[in-house]
Amino acid sequence: MKELLDGNESAAYAVRLSKVKCIPCFPITPTTSMIELFAKWKTDGLLNAEFSQLESEHSVMSAAFGSALTGARTFTATSSQGLLLMHEILYNVSGCRLPIVMANVSRGVSAPLTLWCDHGDILAVRDSGWIIFMSETNQEVMDSVIMSYKIAESTLLPVIVNMDGFIQSYTRTEVEVPSQKLVDGFLPSINLRFKINMDKPVTYAAPAMEDYMFYKSQLHKAHLDSFKAIKRVQAEWSRLTKRKYDLAESYRLRDAESAIVMMGANSTICKAAVDALRKKNKKVGLLRIRLYRPFPEKEISNALKNVKNIAVLDQNISPGCGGILYNDIRSLLKKSRVSDYVFGLGGKSISQKEIIEVFNDMSKSSKEEKKWLM
Repeated sequence: MKELLDGNESAAYAVRLSKVKCIPCFPITPTTSMIELFAKWKTDGLLNAEFSQLESEHSVMSAAFGSALTGARTFTATSSQGLLLMHEILYNVSGCRLPIVMANVSRGVSAPLTLWCDHGDILAVRDSGWIIFMSETNQEVMDSVIMSYKIAESTLLPVIVNMDGFIQSYTRTEVEVPSQKLVDGFLPSINLRFKINMDKPVTYAAPAMEDYMFYKSQLHKAHLDSFKAIKRVQAEWSRLTKRKYDLAESYRLRDAESAIVMMGANSTICKAAVDALRKKNKKVGLLRIRLYRPFPEKEISNALKNVKNIAVLDQNISPGCGGILYNDIRSLLKKSRVSDYVFGLGGKSISQKEIIEVFNDMSKSSKEEKKWLM
């Protein structure tokens, strides 16, 4: 069934279809309409879940932690400062291997105040031990939330599905909503082996001084092992829906001599720029990073192995260092010329024309560049 949905609605419908049982939330722009929809459904009797509005995002993630410990399928959503207020508890969740799924609606972090999107919030928690998906479309948001429950519950790793604030969260597009029967067949009931049991009490997050490094090594190994589970779940979803997802999406890269690497909704604009340049016989392409953590090094290296000139479009900044994605990509590619272009901070728009200028700029230069698209 096709519906006209914005990104927040797409995530909410996916949560309902996944039969989530606990949704602790705290409203923050631009996530608020998703939480309002949950509240309406609960009032109308359409949401069979415990829905709670708490006093802060720190409390929200603490409640999600407790909910997941009981074995309940759990979801929450946040944005920007809200995600950062959760930061402490994110490590508790991943360290205790709890399969929570969360939607983050990216928004630039204050100060100065902005309500528009960049990826500074989600990349600030990249090392917290959560699997991170970066979506391009509202359809991808819906599909990713559903798939994330199967991934999380099979790997015992929490998952963040990220969307770009306002660009996706408040923009309606046509979305194919799967049937409840299809989702029920795809996503089995949650059955965690380790959970709170009043008859058999255990301690979670016990002190581990000398063993701390061992537990971190196990979390790291679980992320590396999760590639197989992610690919398997995506392949199964593709068979059911005919919608295919990769860890990194190659767009017209087969014979490309120059390519842009980027994440998020602005990838759609980049695809239009690639198409325009291809009509002029320019050998250009795009690699969109869909899975950011764990980082799909093999897939990225294979996709770009024959590309001479690469530009990373970073909608983020690590002050004093540069674009965050750039440093990830640069460390993989030893034989290519890789430049960094920081753009879109605080939601500053980027056009097809500007992306074409990036392609032209990197083709003219004989050295690696680090520039800002102001």
